[in-house]
Amino acid sequence: MHTILTNAWFGLIGLMLVFYVITDGFDLGVGMLSLVTPREQDRDQIFSSIGHVWDANETWLVVLGGALFGAFPAAYAMLMEQLYVPVMLLIASLIARGAAIEFRHVADRKRGWDILFGLGSLGAAACQGVVLGKVITGLAPGALAGAFTGLCALGVIAGYSLLGATYLVKKTHGALVETARRQATGTLMATVAAAVLLSAGTMVFSEIGHDRWMQPTVLAILMPLALAAACAGGYVLYALHVGSSHGPFRGAIGLFAASFAGLAVSLFPDLVPGKLTIAEAASDGATMAFMLCGIAVVFPVMVGYNLYQYHVFRGRVVLEH
Repeated sequence: MHTILTNAWFGLIGLMLVFYVITDGFDLGVGMLSLVTPREQDRDQIFSSIGHVWDANETWLVVLGGALFGAFPAAYAMLMEQLYVPVMLLIASLIARGAAIEFRHVADRKRGWDILFGLGSLGAAACQGVVLGKVITGLAPGALAGAFTGLCALGVIAGYSLLGATYLVKKTHGALVETARRQATGTLMATVAAAVLLSAGTMVFSEIGHDRWMQPTVLAILMPLALAAACAGGYVLYALHVGSSHGPFRGAIGLFAASFAGLAVSLFPDLVPGKLTIAEAASDGATMAFMLCGIAVVFPVMVGYNLYQYHVFRGRVVLEH
């Protein structure tokens, strides 16, 4: 029974991470793209496109942290001890984003708040990439592991920018749509390049590549996921080429979903490769069963609320002048 609960919580945390990365990923990407948007009218469109969802998207990160603390306290303790600086910088970046987008609405001169929001988005994406890189390398020290972690940060920045650009394709008007299409093409190429380099680096620097990827059963799962990710990336290019509004964003979501499914398969049964398994990190069965009852109530509410707000605010943004 304890093993079933442990595996269930590993899957739930992975699912929460996917929801967070996709939902908050696109508004972090939108924030980063605002840094290279010179016209204030275009930035008004950008901020209006996420004004109704950005704060709700971040609730997934709160739930994710609480779930990790409750279900796998040993992993939470190890990761927070080793990743204190990037986690604190991540929180500071998210606070800066929240302050900037709220003060922007009442400011006479908006450019300073726009820059702060963009830099906060960039900082949050980079910190998440650092955390990802440190986990994949098993918190290993050294210059090579540091270089791999830096590449992870660049990959996350590129991937979130792809989500942001494809989101703007379906939410904005005028010349900004064409700009977003060009940005989506460029960020897709950068994301694919980073993924290829990170895959090669994982084979060299991580216990994942040494152990998990060499197992035939794991490889049999990863190959279809890699094919699905490649197809999703190809669909993004096709949808951009034919002028689809919603297709590029859907393709980008598929690319991220397949990639994170591959990451979950690669990590299992470890939480920190070579250092801590999910069995070693798990709480007792009573705690996980109690938390499972709670999440059974909270999870559908969160998913339902997210779907409802996206339905209500569907369509392109409308600016009142």
